[in-house]
Amino acid sequence: MLVPLVALLLAQTGSGAWSSVRPPECADAGGRATNAWERAKSPELRRYCDLVASASSKLAGTAAMAKAALDTAREADRVLPGHAAPRVLEGRALAALGKLDEALAALSEGEARDPRALDDPLALVAWARVLARTAHVDRATEAYRALLPRASSLSIADRASAAVEAGLVALARGPAGLDDATSTLREGVRQAQDDVQAVAVLALCLALDRRGDAAEARVLLVDRAHGDPRTALSTPRAKDLLAVAPGEEPALAALALETSDPTGARDAWEQYLEAAPAGPWAAHARAHLGGLARRGQGRRGR
Repeated sequence: MLVPLVALLLAQTGSGAWSSVRPPECADAGGRATNAWERAKSPELRRYCDLVASASSKLAGTAAMAKAALDTAREADRVLPGHAAPRVLEGRALAALGKLDEALAALSEGEARDPRALDDPLALVAWARVLARTAHVDRATEAYRALLPRASSLSIADRASAAVEAGLVALARGPAGLDDATSTLREGVRQAQDDVQAVAVLALCLALDRRGDAAEARVLLVDRAHGDPRTALSTPRAKDLLAVAPGEEPALAALALETSDPTGARDAWEQYLEAAPAGPWAAHARAHLGGLARRGQGRRGR
């Protein structure tokens, strides 16, 4: 009777809400945890659900725990094959380990197994980051749009990071992403602290300047951006954020350097253009280079 019981339990879960810790197959039809009596009659299901919960718990730990989470997720898939949760957990673990292409494949398969598998905010933030870091900009934009309204269950730090990342991805899309970039980066500035806030401020200034609000950008730079921006952008946390839109880093530095270090600003704009000579913001970068050149000529003329 074991296999029919497992099939019955799994068939009853179609309306259950998706959770990283307790996917539908580990809950009854009303979304409550499968009771101990039912799970005792189904050792494969019990073992599977315990492994899923264990892998999810490990992912909340240190980076070193990600390898253990990966092994546990893969074991869950062997115990009860064909379900989305183990592949989603595997994808999250691979993303934490920096194996982005493998993470993309695992998360994609998880979604293919169950279209709701990426509804959980922890899965969705991993999905958005992996898409962005593998240059799937349009799909990453959609993922961040889906994530932000659901981000209340994330930690404050993760909510702030998600807003900043969403803004950076939108900014890299060109003029079509400017409104999204500005609104999400304002939220990122409001929520973020320390290194994350430094990136958020610089990114918002760049978005405003690109939108034509140069005066507001300058005021914000004076009020909120202090010290050498290259230092703020070089911290491990900043690098992690900028991984979703790495081409934007020179532009972030360049704009902030224009008043304090024109030579450094020129070098940064040139670096930006070298990487993206035909990008959506190339004309904006060349305009700033032209402005720096005219100011330099004016000083020499005096």
